[in-house]
Amino acid sequence: MPRELPARILQDPSLGFTRLPRRGAVAPDLVVVFDRYGDDRVQARMYGTALPAIGSEHRVLLDRRPTEIQGVSSRLRRLWKREFVEFQPLEEGYEPPGRIRPYASLIDLRDEPERELYDSLEELATQGSHLLFELLLAGEPETPVGLFRAFLMDALAGERPLRIRFDSDLLYVPWAMLALPAGAVPGPSGLDGLFPRFLGYRHQIEQTCGYHGVLPGPAPRRPPELPVVSLNHDTGIDRQGRTRAHDVADALAKGTVLTERTTRAELLDALERGRLDEQLMYFWCHGNFRTDDGQSPCLVVRLSDGREIDAYTLRGRRPTPGTADPFQPLVMLNACFAAQPSGADLAYLGQALMDRGARGIIGPQIEMPQIFAAEYALGFVTRYLDGRETAGEIAHALARHFADSFRNPLGFAYGLHGGMDERLERAS
Repeated sequence: MPRELPARILQDPSLGFTRLPRRGAVAPDLVVVFDRYGDDRVQARMYGTALPAIGSEHRVLLDRRPTEIQGVSSRLRRLWKREFVEFQPLEEGYEPPGRIRPYASLIDLRDEPERELYDSLEELATQGSHLLFELLLAGEPETPVGLFRAFLMDALAGERPLRIRFDSDLLYVPWAMLALPAGAVPGPSGLDGLFPRFLGYRHQIEQTCGYHGVLPGPAPRRPPELPVVSLNHDTGIDRQGRTRAHDVADALAKGTVLTERTTRAELLDALERGRLDEQLMYFWCHGNFRTDDGQSPCLVVRLSDGREIDAYTLRGRRPTPGTADPFQPLVMLNACFAAQPSGADLAYLGQALMDRGARGIIGPQIEMPQIFAAEYALGFVTRYLDGRETAGEIAHALARHFADSFRNPLGFAYGLHGGMDERLERAS
């Protein structure tokens, strides 16, 4: 006679059917991958619907060494600081009164002398084009590298904005800050013809370090009634209210469930206890690189208590066993250099957050002026919390907005690591 056997459930793989399936990943229009080949070579691959269908993918070996590309990429970031952020106009050898570092102290640059602004932006575009097409993809036109370069150029110069993923755990290049060569795209001459040369103006771009958010993981739960967000900040920044940082804080608090953290201890406690079920995690703090003896540079950020937080700080804090930890937010690290990988994967703060479960990281790749950083954050946070646009769409729209409306290119310096298709889910 059949009888029911006693059973004790040790695991719940279905999670009690309480979670919705993750949205299907949409393939980018173009994927460009750089892999290590042998001891010190780089193999480039690209595929996607934006390219001619010649086999499964285009693949070539490059002549440049990874260390050379890394060095020139770092130089380009420094150039943006020197030629733009720290630009100081001179008048007969002296600083003219009232114009002290104008590009770092203003959002709207339309009233700035056009010749000065053109000279700065033209140098940035020229050097960004040189890095991509004359250094990284150097080669004669009829060689495999030359054909690879031509296919990529045609895709990047097309009229249709593309969704592009640059994927590499070897080369950390500020892709959105690169540019097409002069004359590659039709357009007006002068200043207004410079902005469309930048890749960050033309396309949605995410850069990844061998990970792009499609690895197996817990599916997102049903969206909460109110968006769950956090503000992790240094309250000592901009006490005089010269930026719109307070407006950002107000936007984060409006119609949401907000957690505010101002110390490292509060952040680490949340990491250990698994209290990080957030959809948007925002950091407003200082960031800088620390170099330890014999180690790669390591990005460090600090909240109000001034205590260092780096990738190893986060990796050392795992949730208590058995604690629910559905940590899957989009993270905005609005701290200088926050979107610039250090060159060592384990030392990259953004990668540590993504390893924990973050769906994407956005932040500046250079030393960003506070006034612009707060303005950019206000635009991004407001639109992301609205829930209608993806992170990639917002980053692209903001870059074009600041360029078209204010002649300001600093939106190109915000890098999106993963998360191009992330959108804040709302209950209704």
